[in-house]
Amino acid sequence: MAILITGGAGFIGSNLVDRLISRGEDIVVLDNFDDFYDPHTKQQNLAAATSSSRVTLLRADIRDAAAVGSLFARHRFETVIHLAARAGVRPSIQDPLLYADVNVNGTTVLLEHARRSGCKRFIFASSSSVYGNNRKVPFHEDDPVDHPISPYAATKKAGELICHTFHHLYGMPITCLRFFTVYGPRCRPDLAIAKFTRLIDRGEPVPMFGDGSMRRDFTHINDILDGIQRAVEKCSGFHIYNLGESRPIELRHMIDVISQSIGKPARIERHAQPPGDVDVTYADVTRAKVELGYDPKMEFEQGIADYVAWFRRP
Repeated sequence: MAILITGGAGFIGSNLVDRLISRGEDIVVLDNFDDFYDPHTKQQNLAAATSSSRVTLLRADIRDAAAVGSLFARHRFETVIHLAARAGVRPSIQDPLLYADVNVNGTTVLLEHARRSGCKRFIFASSSSVYGNNRKVPFHEDDPVDHPISPYAATKKAGELICHTFHHLYGMPITCLRFFTVYGPRCRPDLAIAKFTRLIDRGEPVPMFGDGSMRRDFTHINDILDGIQRAVEKCSGFHIYNLGESRPIELRHMIDVISQSIGKPARIERHAQPPGDVDVTYADVTRAKVELGYDPKMEFEQGIADYVAWFRRP
């Protein structure tokens, strides 16, 4: 049976599609190719994959109940990996209604059709942003997450709650994965590592928000893919797992590492820290290690070197 991957043309999704194809899986990709960033980039992400007979692509919106229902009627999915979402903390402050519609209503549409079709495994992509400005670090899955500081974070927490409701009512096996600042090849162009790499390479100013002490638990795409695969294999009941490297990196150090990898100086342009940005993300991955066998390996400096090599590819 095929695996359904929503948002499969995006950064994480397209890398996951490639990984699963290489392991002999049949994949159905559901993506609406929205214009949050250039849809052509997403088409390029899937160019190699869609040439494979193992991949079927459906261009549709997860909010379109008729299209989603038709998809589930044509295919019997034992596994749904739900990555599709309206992404970004700062843009969500500008358009909270859109974020609620896509991330909450869209997730509910998928859960309902997965439930009706007898789906055996549902993986939901959540986010470290649900922890807000939690002063207790590292963040553990049992920590309170009742005070999100952006609409995006609130929609991801709402998604987890809806997932729990469907598990409670219908016994659906559901796993929620809280991703911590993912980076690597095909990284979304709006994300800091991708943006700063472009700017430093061009010799343009790099905006540094705050004093540079803000820390992020940057997690390489390969470690995230390993975590997703292990979550699929172990999916049962209802569980939430952090997927991070558990090694927070300061913003100013991140800029220095990119600069060194590119071989050009970074021209820093200081800005006030915007609303919605948290001070630190730091994953406690003990539960994922013990229960999933998750074992993140990528050192940040090596991960950046690999990303810069991909960025400079012909």
